Amino acid sequence: MNILILGSGGREHTFAWKIAQSPLCKNLYVAPGNSGTAQIATNVNIGVTDFEAIKNLALDKQINMVVVGPEDPLVQGVHDFFLNDSALKHIPVIGPQKVAAQLEGSKEFAKEFMMRHNIPTAAYESFTKDTVEQGYAFLETLKPPYVLKADGLAAGKGVVILNNLEEAKAELKSMLVDAKFGNASTKVVIEEFLDGIELSCFVLTDGDNYKILPTAKDYKRIGEGDTGLNTGGMGAVSPVPFATNEFLNKIEERIVKPTIEGFKKDKLPYVGFVFIGLIKVENNDPKVIEYNVRMGDPETEVVFPRMKNDLVEVLQAMANGTLNAIDIEIDERAATTIMVVSGGYPEAYEKGKEITGIDTIEDSIPFHAGAQLKDGKVVTSGGRVISITSYGETYQEAIKKSYQSIDKLNFDKMYFRKDIGFDL
Repeated sequence: MNILILGSGGREHTFAWKIAQSPLCKNLYVAPGNSGTAQIATNVNIGVTDFEAIKNLALDKQINMVVVGPEDPLVQGVHDFFLNDSALKHIPVIGPQKVAAQLEGSKEFAKEFMMRHNIPTAAYESFTKDTVEQGYAFLETLKPPYVLKADGLAAGKGVVILNNLEEAKAELKSMLVDAKFGNASTKVVIEEFLDGIELSCFVLTDGDNYKILPTAKDYKRIGEGDTGLNTGGMGAVSPVPFATNEFLNKIEERIVKPTIEGFKKDKLPYVGFVFIGLIKVENNDPKVIEYNVRMGDPETEVVFPRMKNDLVEVLQAMANGTLNAIDIEIDERAATTIMVVSGGYPEAYEKGKEITGIDTIEDSIPFHAGAQLKDGKVVTSGGRVISITSYGETYQEAIKKSYQSIDKLNFDKMYFRKDIGFDL
């Protein structure tokens, strides 16, 4: 098969790494890709939402399957674009259609879906700039901390949690009236704060059947001890030590099953990955924080390395509606990943810094993220630069290996958190 992956981050390098291992994969293309995918696939310099260019590439390279990494093309309807084009409709796309992608594209849509299908989540209301005064009044009914979420896509940075009521009101005004997040915050969801520990659940579905992948926990804040600004993710651990079998059964019965049934009842066409952001609250109960309509990053860098199956076989089963015939086999070892980032991230940072030492790493897998090849050298091209994944009999052993491997890396102003897994 000729397979095309859309995206350029650590998640897409991990997809490429896993797909390239399959004897079913003949030629692998990544658009636009990065310095890591360049080593195992053919990068094509096309943007993930340039659907016409993607069409030309798919026809030119006789692509047999498209795997969508990030959320943007899904929310903009890349799957529908293929289905509605007579020259492309025979090519399966792994990722939900546009109407179903609203689960990530709109926080309000997701909340309404959860309420409709009795999926446990935080109480909420949503507001626009015309109802900002009602928003202030709703904030006054809540106990701190206050959770404000931009309704649309804001690159993982559209959620703000504040302890002070006046600051929360000012933030609401900034999001709605001053368009802090552009179009993403023309509507804002305010919800009750859930106190507990977070984890991520990943589900594969062919629209009818589902399979659950290993759980993972990621670390969103830039600073140690989970302090500072939100990022796209600074590291991840799988499995999650506190996710007992009893807790995992609750997730499946109360959240996964009603979610997949909800897709059918609401006629949401969904072939792809469902990422469910969860929180374990008191009484050991799981509640949903959010849905994403793709794999997480950096969680993919610990979940796929633990999956023993041929990923192409699994993707084919998803496309063909035969996922129930597949058994997901999981490596018993723990996997951890530590994200190495550019100095200054998630605010302003410099690009083009040469990265050295990648080829000296032996005990870990380096997954490139914001890194590109330039004049034969690997240089930084984004905030999150490279993710170092390791296996271990325990997550502590795996984390130790990742840190030892990071010691071999170097680029100007590089930064990473030294406490991944601290709260476990």
